[in-house]
Amino acid sequence: MIRAYKFLMRPTVGQQGALAEMLRDHCSLYNGALQERRDAYRHASKTTVRYGQQSAQLKDIRAFDPECQGRWSFSSQQATLRRLNKAFAAFFRRVKAGQTPGYPRFRSGRRFDTVEFPKDGDGCRWDSTPHDPVTRVRLQGIGHVKVHQHRPVIGMVKTISVKREGRKWFVVLTAEQAQPEPLPATGRAVGVDMGIANFLADSNGGFVDNPRHGRKAAIKLEAAQQALSRCKRSSKRRRKAVETVARRHRKVRRQRLDHAHKTALGLVREHDFIAHEDLKIRNMSKTPGLKPDPDQPGVFLPNGASAKAGLNRSIADAGWGVFLAILAAKAEGAGREVMAVDPRNTSRRCPECGHTAKENRPTQEKFHCVSCGHSAHADTVGALNVLRAGLVRRDARKG
Repeated sequence: MIRAYKFLMRPTVGQQGALAEMLRDHCSLYNGALQERRDAYRHASKTTVRYGQQSAQLKDIRAFDPECQGRWSFSSQQATLRRLNKAFAAFFRRVKAGQTPGYPRFRSGRRFDTVEFPKDGDGCRWDSTPHDPVTRVRLQGIGHVKVHQHRPVIGMVKTISVKREGRKWFVVLTAEQAQPEPLPATGRAVGVDMGIANFLADSNGGFVDNPRHGRKAAIKLEAAQQALSRCKRSSKRRRKAVETVARRHRKVRRQRLDHAHKTALGLVREHDFIAHEDLKIRNMSKTPGLKPDPDQPGVFLPNGASAKAGLNRSIADAGWGVFLAILAAKAEGAGREVMAVDPRNTSRRCPECGHTAKENRPTQEKFHCVSCGHSAHADTVGALNVLRAGLVRRDARKG
C-alpha cells in the first residue's frame, strides 16, 4: 500500500530564497506551457500540443536559460508539465460529461505552492545524510535541508514533494509499504449517522460532539477579512493581511483534520465493521433555485436561500467528506470493513416494527413511532437502521 508522510522543513534563510525561486521558475514553466497550448489551438490549423512534445522541448529550454530553468531537476519539470496535462485531461472529461468545463488557468507566483520530484534519487534524496542525527532532504539547486521528522518513515520512498504553506515549508513523501497486520478482531459492528447538532451518533447510543471550529473562529476571521478589504492593493500592508487570513483558515483546517483523525481512529479500533450513510454532500449543499413570481414578471418569491446558506456553512464546517475519507483509509490499513448505505428514510423507519412515516420524527431530535409507540433519539434510530442496512448488504455481497 502507498502511505503519505508530511514533515516540516527548517531551511536556512538562503535556502528559503532558493525554494521560492524554484517555485517561481516552475510556475513560469507551467504558464509558458499553458500559453503554448492556447496559442497553438487558436491558430487557424487548430493544432493540439501534447505533453510529449512539451517534454521534448525541456532540454532546449534548460540550455537557453541555465540560470533559472537549468538549475532545477529535469524530472521535477516533467512533473510540472504532467500536472498541466492532467488539468487539460480533466477539462476535456468535464466537457464530454456536459459539466461546467473550467478551462485551465494561469497561476500567479503566490498560488503555485508545490513542486514534485517523481523518484527518490532523481533530483532529490530523502535522508541524504544518514550519518547525521538530524534528518535532511537533498534537493537539486537547494542543498541539504533540515527536516523535523516527528515519526519514522516505513517502506520505500517513491516520490518527494516540496510544499509551501504561508511562511512554512513542508516535504511530503509517498512510501510503498507492505500491507500492515490487521488489528485484533473485536466482534463488534457499528452504524453511524452524520449530523450537525452532533457530529455523529452511533448505533450503541453514543454521540460525538460537533466542535464547530469554523463557527468559533468566525469572529477573528471576519475581523481579518475586514482588515484585508481596507488595504490598498499591492501594498505591503495588504500582503500581511492576506497572510493573516490564510493563517486563520489553515488553523481551522488543521483543527478539523485533527478531530476527524481522532474520531475515525476510535471507531476503527473498537469495531470490525462500520456502516455509514452514503452522503451526496455536493447535492446537499446546493444553493436553492430562483422562484419567479407568476403574477409579477421580474419579481422572485422567497426561496429560503438565507437559511440554506447557513445550513451549507454548517455542513462545510462539520467536514463530513474529510472524515469519511479518513475513516476509509484508516479502516483499510487496520483490516476493518466500511460500508456505505442508502440514507433514505433511515431516521423515519422504526427499528422495532419497521413502520416508515414522516410523522415518526416530529422534531429534529425526537423519534416516536406512530404505529408501535417506540421512542428514541432520532439520530440513534438513524444509526441503528444504517447498521442493519450495512449488515444486510455485507451478507448479500458475501452470498
